[in-house]
Amino acid sequence: MSTQVQLEIYEGPLDLLLHLIKKNEVSITDIPIASITEQYLATLDLMQSLNLDVAGEFLVMAATLIHIKSKMLLPPEEDGEADDDEDGDPRDELVRRLLEYERFKDAAEELQKREILRRDVFVRPPEPAEEAGAIEFERVSLFDLLSALRTVLERFPGEAVHEVVLEKISVREKMTLLLDDLRRVGRVVFQSLFEQAASRLEVVVMFLALLELVKIRAVRVWQEERLGPITIELAAAADEIQEKIHEPGGVDDGA
Repeated sequence: MSTQVQLEIYEGPLDLLLHLIKKNEVSITDIPIASITEQYLATLDLMQSLNLDVAGEFLVMAATLIHIKSKMLLPPEEDGEADDDEDGDPRDELVRRLLEYERFKDAAEELQKREILRRDVFVRPPEPAEEAGAIEFERVSLFDLLSALRTVLERFPGEAVHEVVLEKISVREKMTLLLDDLRRVGRVVFQSLFEQAASRLEVVVMFLALLELVKIRAVRVWQEERLGPITIELAAAADEIQEKIHEPGGVDDGA
């Protein structure tokens, strides 16, 4: 039986595109559509192979990217032959949507920062002096985690995600092990979670265990800088989470 964990994906296809654009350090207004489309489809394939609950809008965006890519591969139309509606760069509408969405996200993040500042100034009690200069950490998205996972999976190039499905590896067990490790050492780097993994499936199950722990807010993940190492640490409520992990039906082990 294959390992299957259904998780809600709060980021959408525009989030994935913005992630890929920033990762490749290219401009939104001049997207290398062939390369970005290839990476988008590869990420989508990885999400589906992990049994993540991929919404239809991801597939719609995939079709849109393929359509834009095909149009850009066509030779330029002779003067007067192109339809008025076809004039301009095929990427223009996508660029407009991305710029608009990026502005929306930036505004939302700014409002969130102001709310945190208001809470800390007017509600939160004084913190110890050593925390006064705390670093503002980068938010880690699902797509940051998937990019890091892809790097780990390169150690097992000959195995497909579902080829080793008979191994008895429990998501619930991996969740408990990870929580125990974090209680002992405080925090770990993402890559270290997979150092002892003997197979691609074991990597995948640990990754799904991490996603489950993030989902139930037992752990938090962050980076000191964008595209830097991903750090995982125990959240304040993690000690109360063991009962949820072991509740019947709480986690679909699948193995």
